Amino acid sequence: MVRLRTIHRCTECGAGSPRWAGRCPGCGEWNTLIEEVEQVGGAAQTRSAAGGPPGRAATALLLTDVGADGTEQVSTGVSELDRVLGGGMVPGSVTLIGGEPGIGKSTLLLQAAAAMARNGARCLLISAEESPAQVRLRAERMDALVPGLWLIGESSMPAILAAVRDVHPDVVVVDSIQTVWDPELESPPGSVAQVKGCAHQLVTAAKAGGPAVVMVGHVTKEGALAGPRVLEHVVDTVLSFEGDRHHAIRLLRAVKHRFGPTGELGLFEMTGTGLQAVADPSGLFLADRRSGNSGSVVFPSMEGQRPLLVEIQALVVPTPMVSPRRSVSGFDSGRLSLLLAVLDRRVGLSLVSHEVYVSVAGGVKIGDPGADLAVCLALASAATRRPVDDDMVVLGEVGLGGEVRQVTQTSRRLAEAARLGFRRALVPARAPGHAELSVRHVESLFDALERDLGPASAPPKLRLVGGPATSTGNEAG
Repeated sequence: MVRLRTIHRCTECGAGSPRWAGRCPGCGEWNTLIEEVEQVGGAAQTRSAAGGPPGRAATALLLTDVGADGTEQVSTGVSELDRVLGGGMVPGSVTLIGGEPGIGKSTLLLQAAAAMARNGARCLLISAEESPAQVRLRAERMDALVPGLWLIGESSMPAILAAVRDVHPDVVVVDSIQTVWDPELESPPGSVAQVKGCAHQLVTAAKAGGPAVVMVGHVTKEGALAGPRVLEHVVDTVLSFEGDRHHAIRLLRAVKHRFGPTGELGLFEMTGTGLQAVADPSGLFLADRRSGNSGSVVFPSMEGQRPLLVEIQALVVPTPMVSPRRSVSGFDSGRLSLLLAVLDRRVGLSLVSHEVYVSVAGGVKIGDPGADLAVCLALASAATRRPVDDDMVVLGEVGLGGEVRQVTQTSRRLAEAARLGFRRALVPARAPGHAELSVRHVESLFDALERDLGPASAPPKLRLVGGPATSTGNEAG
């Protein structure tokens, strides 16, 4: 027997509550519970992982007897997208891509669909937000009007599935999953039940020997994917498209990927004719760097298997405020607070009466702990007004004791620095050297700053004094 019940479900985390409340009991967000009607009871249906029909149980197999057929990756025709996906798109896979409005998600997928159509694939675009005329205008601007690229402006789930059956595409792009709705579900479009139900139908169609499905997802104001977390669990790949709409650089990352490693970074530049792959990202990020500026340090980061040189900038300004401002762009604010405490206690460089600004130039977000030493050196350089040598790169993790720890893949980082013309490197004590670079190894943060930013050149009120064991302050009386 099938019956209906009313439940209040959170639009952020998908948690349910029998009655309405101002605050979600699951995630703690305010005013996110909405009323939904869902079915209870009825005959349960089973579906095999291979996409078999309901009611058919899966057969257990030895792992060694399971074939790998159908998992070969097919190139999307967009080099940076292929890099992030580990070579291309797997037939029957489901990919979810999220990003802020206007960042270029629809542009990227339209370019990829057009490139795959040029290579003989049948691609179907489901435009649930824009009209077909709007999509055509974008395609004309991007030179994406190619045979084999199908388009339907529809948001009804039954109509979408009917179009998939009629066209028999190799790739289906749904833009976006939050605007697709199923009339059989007693919920408004965009609700948790609608997003879960429509996504499940698309996943079922893909796993049953159907096309590769790419879904565009909305994001919240914090930048996380909107909707229930189950949406990220049922898909095979979750991509994050990042960047500043006021800058041309766009970054594509894989947050989850069942067919390859995560952590790879794809870089694009937004132009008037669409997104263009960035062939030399390190050269692009350092192109506008000015020599002789204090507070500027070059850090060789690793994004997946790609070394990427970025400029870390710091600015230190005296202030009479009791609580000085700490502003961070592209770097973790909690990590900055930790490094400021280590500079104060282990080095003697106190910035408690100064405003501190740290930025990673170019809009890149750095989560690599190897950037600690570069950030500390940039802060000390800004405080002492002594620039770091322009031909030097800096890398190393800083511990709470002020020690400089090793980072992964140091050799590849230094090789990229040498390729771009850098001649010196400041690295942890046990890190490997490089034949083309003059590498200096340091064991502690104090040793690194004392040699490159010693007390003789510091302004009177901002000196590095004592050492790790004797430092009590840094201001002259």
